[in-house]
Amino acid sequence: MSTKKFLAGLGVGLVAGYFIRESLNQANISPERALKNVKKQAGAHHQISGSWIHMVPETLHRNEMTYEVYIGGLSTQTESGIVQYDFVVDTKTGTIIEMSKNE
Repeated sequence: MSTKKFLAGLGVGLVAGYFIRESLNQANISPERALKNVKKQAGAHHQISGSWIHMVPETLHRNEMTYEVYIGGLSTQTESGIVQYDFVVDTKTGTIIEMSKNE
């Protein structure tokens, strides 16, 4: 085997390994993306005036299952004033697990 072929194979392997590692590291969606998804879904029904999300995932135990989740909140503007909502989003899928109105 020539040196050129060996180095070309090594280079291809390193590049492929880099991209595989990056895709595995991004198994969780980012908190920013989770918040954007929640705002998009809630924005279809509410006029959103503010939002926040906790950047560090937390563990949630529900229905004998364990989830890694982001916790956040939304403020919405209604005719009667501002209404606050809390939400819980799965870090793997971005699915809204819970959204509840603060009273």
